[in-house]
Amino acid sequence: MHIRIAAVDLPGLICPPDAPANDRAAHRNIHVAVQRRNRPAELLDPQPGNAASASWTLECTTTASPTGLDVKGPYVQGGPGGRFIYLSWGAVDEAGAFTMFRRAKLMLDAVPAEALDAADRSGLLVGSLGLTDACGAPLCARVVPPTITWSAAT
Repeated sequence: MHIRIAAVDLPGLICPPDAPANDRAAHRNIHVAVQRRNRPAELLDPQPGNAASASWTLECTTTASPTGLDVKGPYVQGGPGGRFIYLSWGAVDEAGAFTMFRRAKLMLDAVPAEALDAADRSGLLVGSLGLTDACGAPLCARVVPPTITWSAAT
């Protein structure tokens, strides 16, 4: 099975969004990427914070468990019953180095069972979400429906 994260409404290249040009505490040239499990420095396809949209497709496996399907893969974090995907936000400097300053935790245990079962049959689970929070900053913390919508794709 694959998981596709389909994101829109990215927050821009500066955090906080209203930071003055001379604010040294502001994060600039921000990007977002999927973080590999147990390797925080290994990021999948960083996208600029001002992109019109961003998407990532992750390979994973599913196995039956007493509580439903358990999803595992190189970009799936956490243990059984608490799996998630990290979207890492970072500032990219002139040399291309990514310095993380916040993360969004896309909770897989919040995927509706019907959507996960259908995705297991079809081969693709899609998580659709906007990446700007209510303050205009990069989305962070625990992300569950209705902030993210999970569906099976054919």
